Amino acid sequence: MEKYYITTAIPYTSAKPHIGNTYEAVLADAIARYKRLKGFDVLFQTGTDEHGEKISKKAAAEGLEEKAFVDKIVGELKEEWKAVNTSYDTFVRTTDEKHKNIVKKIYKKLYDQKDIYLDKYEGLYCVDCEAFFTKSQAEENKCPDCNRELEERSEEAYFLNLKKYQERLIKHIEDNPNFISPESRKNEIVNNFIKPGLQDLCISRTSFTWGIDIDFAPGHVAYVWIDALSNYITNIGYDPDGSSEEFNKWWPADLHVVGKDIMRFHAIYWPIILMALDLELPKQIFGHPWLLFNDDKMSKSKGNILYASDLVKEYGVDAIRYYVLREIPYANDGSLTHELLIERNNSDLANNLGNLVNRTIAMSHKYFEGKVKYSKIRTEHDEELIKKINQIDSLVENQMDELKVASALDKIFELLSAGNKYIDQTEPWLLAKDENNKERLSAVLYNLLELIRVSALELRAFLPDTSESILKQINNYEDECSYLEEGEYNCNEASVLFARIDKEKKLKEIYNE
Repeated sequence: MEKYYITTAIPYTSAKPHIGNTYEAVLADAIARYKRLKGFDVLFQTGTDEHGEKISKKAAAEGLEEKAFVDKIVGELKEEWKAVNTSYDTFVRTTDEKHKNIVKKIYKKLYDQKDIYLDKYEGLYCVDCEAFFTKSQAEENKCPDCNRELEERSEEAYFLNLKKYQERLIKHIEDNPNFISPESRKNEIVNNFIKPGLQDLCISRTSFTWGIDIDFAPGHVAYVWIDALSNYITNIGYDPDGSSEEFNKWWPADLHVVGKDIMRFHAIYWPIILMALDLELPKQIFGHPWLLFNDDKMSKSKGNILYASDLVKEYGVDAIRYYVLREIPYANDGSLTHELLIERNNSDLANNLGNLVNRTIAMSHKYFEGKVKYSKIRTEHDEELIKKINQIDSLVENQMDELKVASALDKIFELLSAGNKYIDQTEPWLLAKDENNKERLSAVLYNLLELIRVSALELRAFLPDTSESILKQINNYEDECSYLEEGEYNCNEASVLFARIDKEKKLKEIYNE
């Protein structure tokens, strides 16, 4: 069985993750579930980044020790991931002893190889982003990433020699066109960061203590990037002194799913760290776009934070999964509003999907007591519908192979729309009026049930609970993603998959009007 190792970035435990953070977990989950369905041996890893100055300040503000503070945030994060039904296999924390011990060994190996060296850093520092910037990068003393005020800092630190590996990294990117995706992210990384010349990376700090101690450098703690990025290998058995069979099985990662704002760390720093460790590079790094709220990035300072768990209580888990997976294109930011959520629920889920399933099962009971048999009677409309049913699996696979999850969902919902159109074309309620049309009516309903069955199978990675509910209602778990020429359905009673929402009433409830 072919392996597939997929990871999310590990969120920073400075605050409870909002829906924009949770989107990444849902996106990776859909890809992981899909790969499992296609027969891959999947390892899906997520986790948390728990060290640094910002954590110390946040913990102090709440009157907590750092470990108690991050434990609280990790608990909240796991609840958010659970709320959206993620199926991760392993969860890594950078405060895990196993992780800390291997990170110490990584520092020592790089130091012994002279890939890191001691120097002094003087420049501008962003506490929130845990990043240094030159004056040319920061206009008006503001962080180019979060726009917060930067602080002047000067301290002794160790640096990773990025320049040493710059040309090798450029060659790897050129030789492996899919290494960084989408193409726009690759162009940004190469043209804006690598080609102008890499600046060596600060990898230790002395101004705070909440971090992994560096054994050969008293007073220094590991600075975020080697500590955080190494999670992808420390948790699966990497050890500079001799890695485990588990590591040899899973590495290199097949896919790192990360936000576009941290692409340069994953597409520059991480590959160079791996080169210095003489390890293979991940096969692909996907920088996904952002989920915005009312076209604005979510932040506590703006008061526009939404949490997945709250949204799930309002709309249901699969309605939220559907929205974030369908509304965010492959390379462009998507926007979330309650208005759009309600519209998607009503038009796509309640009308297109839910109504098709409900009508078909209801007609099956009305005309055949739920028992519908295959019939050989075919018309042009039938042939066209069956052709679409037989094409859907390859259409979805083509999109998923390119990580175009929203487009894959588009294909499935186009098939569902074809099912609704087919009902209008065949008019089963008219066929039912003439006993001579009974076999033709059976063919129409069988074709619809086959479309619903195959659609439900295709939805398993994206809307797992809904898929299961559909298969239970049609009482058919045949695991074949194409039209079956022989067969019989004995449908259970239909139940509502997605209720229509009264938009005006719901918005008044949400906004307390």
